Amino acid sequence: MASEPQGGLTEYITHHLQHFKPLRMSPEGFWSVHIDSLTVSLVLGIVFCLWFWAMARKATSGVPGKGQAFVEIILEFVDGQVKDVFHGDRSFLGPLALTVFIWVFLMNAMDLLPVDLLPWITHQFGIGHFRSVPTADLNLTFAMSITVLLLVIFYSFKAKGFGGYTHELFTAPFGAHPALWIPNFLLNIVELLSKPVSLSMRLFGNMYAGELVFMLIAGLFSAGSWWLYGMGVIGYTIWGIFHILIISIQAFIFMVLTIVYISMAHDHH
Repeated sequence: MASEPQGGLTEYITHHLQHFKPLRMSPEGFWSVHIDSLTVSLVLGIVFCLWFWAMARKATSGVPGKGQAFVEIILEFVDGQVKDVFHGDRSFLGPLALTVFIWVFLMNAMDLLPVDLLPWITHQFGIGHFRSVPTADLNLTFAMSITVLLLVIFYSFKAKGFGGYTHELFTAPFGAHPALWIPNFLLNIVELLSKPVSLSMRLFGNMYAGELVFMLIAGLFSAGSWWLYGMGVIGYTIWGIFHILIISIQAFIFMVLTIVYISMAHDHH
């Protein structure tokens, strides 16, 4: 449910779109530190680790329980995706894909909580602004995608060697003629930098839009009309069910692209 918006729906949405930051210590814009996004993502990461650790401890070779069966379905699904894309050693890429998929899904799923729930809880502790969906924060999605970029660069050097990867940067795709070195290098740098941009912007855009729709619907609860309240309940339910599909697809896309980009780093041109 939404609390009574002070100053109308516009101010209500503006208030909910502000992040919890350190007192006058964090710069604005891309380099700002958003404590709410960091806190929620860290807590969800711990929840994910504890959940799978507990399931691993209870695992049995006999008839699995519901929890173990569910985890095994997820593991087989993720391993199947990795196996279809990457044909090398999956000892690192498999756990990485699993972590990306579950972690991003859990962060996306925070959007299904009532809009005012976490802000109301944190308000009791004197925190005026708190956003509960980390993946609706461009800073966090860029941080994750930059991590993927660093892995891509690392595996490019690991698979091809320093000389091999450097040679590829200057000779692919147009050839090894000295006159084409600069165009090749610029094209490869653009291709490399486009990967984190596409990863981060796609996830952020979908989750930010979904969060905004929930806020708009939540505004109907405070309109003072019973029929608008009813429309808000119906809209919240319908959008929530549809949003389950969105958060799942976005987690899947982020995982698959991470696998594809690292797989491409092993390919020789």
